[in-house]
Amino acid sequence: MSAADPTVHAVTMSEPDDPQPGLEEAKALLRDGFGRIRTEVPAVLDGLTEQQILWRADPSANHIAWLVWHLSRQQDDQVAAIGNLTTVWQDGWVDRLKLPYSPRASGYGMSAADVGAFPPVEPELLIGYQDAVADMTIGVIDALDDFDRVVDRRWTPPVTAGVRLVSVVEDCAKHLGQAEFIRGMLV
Repeated sequence: MSAADPTVHAVTMSEPDDPQPGLEEAKALLRDGFGRIRTEVPAVLDGLTEQQILWRADPSANHIAWLVWHLSRQQDDQVAAIGNLTTVWQDGWVDRLKLPYSPRASGYGMSAADVGAFPPVEPELLIGYQDAVADMTIGVIDALDDFDRVVDRRWTPPVTAGVRLVSVVEDCAKHLGQAEFIRGMLV
């Protein structure tokens, strides 16, 4: 993990008379988890060229640029849905990155050819997109007053806001780890 402001990862305990015990602690843990993703995205891209972030270990492998876009995009889609918000992607980033995909694409189910079609982009644009998504995410977490609210009935049991947020941060961490592994192969 990169050096960061130690107050970013501070978790405090709720007061004994708190009407919703554990809510603030859960929010603090989620802010911490998503904050770590936000901190590490710039670190994984630091000093790499547009060509390096498009390098693939194998023709069927993902590359750093696609992984960072995908982890940010899926976070954006799923967290915006919890907050009943327009995605950051639809709110301007789709036009800024100009990817050759449908504006609704998030990377889920994409083929190796789709990943290969990802164009050269400045790493700063990917960092900017993750920053905007992170800001939206923190706003949704801060506004959330019920982690047990069902947000997706397509699953058994239905998925709650709390479970979805944990799932999203886990998926982001996995993809970030993949990007960090590729970076290690390059530098």
